[in-house]
Amino acid sequence: MTNTIAIIGGGFTGTLAAINLLRHGDAKLLLIERHAAAGEGLAYGAAHPAHLLNVRAANMSAFPDDPEHFRRWLAARDVSADPNPFVPRLRYGDYLRDLLGEAQAAAAGRLEIVHGDAVDVVRADGCTHVTLADGRVVTVDTVMLAVGNLPPHSPPGMGDLPAHRYAPDPWAKGALDGLGKDDTVMALGTGLTMVDVVLALRARGFAGRIVAMSRRGQLPHPHAAAGAPADPLRERPRETGAALLRRVRARANEIGWRPAIDELRRFTQDMWRAASDAERARFLRHLRPWWDIHRHRIAPSVVDALAALRRDNTLTICGGRILGTEAEGHCLAVSWRPRGETDAQTLRPARIINCTGPQGDLLRADEPLLCALVARGTIRPDTLRIGIDVDAQSRTVATDGTGNDWLYALGPMTRGEFWEIVAVPDIRVQSWSVARRLANAQWVGWEGL
Repeated sequence: MTNTIAIIGGGFTGTLAAINLLRHGDAKLLLIERHAAAGEGLAYGAAHPAHLLNVRAANMSAFPDDPEHFRRWLAARDVSADPNPFVPRLRYGDYLRDLLGEAQAAAAGRLEIVHGDAVDVVRADGCTHVTLADGRVVTVDTVMLAVGNLPPHSPPGMGDLPAHRYAPDPWAKGALDGLGKDDTVMALGTGLTMVDVVLALRARGFAGRIVAMSRRGQLPHPHAAAGAPADPLRERPRETGAALLRRVRARANEIGWRPAIDELRRFTQDMWRAASDAERARFLRHLRPWWDIHRHRIAPSVVDALAALRRDNTLTICGGRILGTEAEGHCLAVSWRPRGETDAQTLRPARIINCTGPQGDLLRADEPLLCALVARGTIRPDTLRIGIDVDAQSRTVATDGTGNDWLYALGPMTRGEFWEIVAVPDIRVQSWSVARRLANAQWVGWEGL
């Protein structure tokens, strides 16, 4: 009897899972997507033409077993003669839709795209039942959660502000609408989300001032010019904590910080899994901001664009802490204290946009599907509350600690187990591996031994 698998979420992760299941097995698939189009997701479907990939095209193939695939796709469309371009994200969305369409056409009716919003998943009588918001129920054998990132959590006090003054989700419809040419916008956060919001505002013609604030006021670093990669490490570093930090700093002095970070890539997931909960918590508390700005870089042209905005005072980057926020006439009054200073200052933005980045705390989520699964005890938060608890095979873990061999989770919400699982190179390996495991394809050629 043919197995049936439902994939909830038709963004990058869900799309790759579907494509790989079609490539490596014979299961029937239901790809459930709440938005009109599957095969792009928020990252590539909601992008603005000004948004570029944060990774060179050479590293953006959808398939770990075919690293040149995306570059061949680009070359076939004569997009660029540059062998390592930072191409627009919308173009990558075209790539994903093409792949999904080709896979669906070649799959002889094995893939059905279901447009709907999954709100519950229940296991009963040896089957798995997925309930949609419109009342439909689909029955399958296995479910894969590919829900992407959760929206950012609102800082204390922000939720009480007028809706037109505070945008809790920068990607929500209308978040950037209705701003005047003389308005000031305050972005909470100075990471990748802030960069996207700034570029989108400018591309939409916003001529006002943008003030971006985070605790430390740090910006993502740029990629260097493409060059020969450093000699790869032959084995995983065994140091942890402060000793590992000293090692990386020493390597950075020897070969440069970018190669020192990049040579860890093939070991990062194993290093994370080998660390204790206490070591992971210390990393998140003390080193994560530094890791993020060095690890998750942006295209050189984007760095240049931000620098130009800063030179003409259109964009200001601040490090500090917000003390209080309240509505004041036609704007907001934000009291904040700059980092390293004792005196407070007041900023009066027309709107605050939450750019603190995606979060993963299930206990603060308002996604109906996740809330239902947590309430029933089917899934639980990981120990650090940064995502869904899964095992090394990406099977979700129930409240009682048992693994669900019928319910998998893929993508950024599995960061508690894998940590390095938010970028294309890592998600493509995870989706490829899980799909092959479900299709028993990992045993081909003794690969599973």
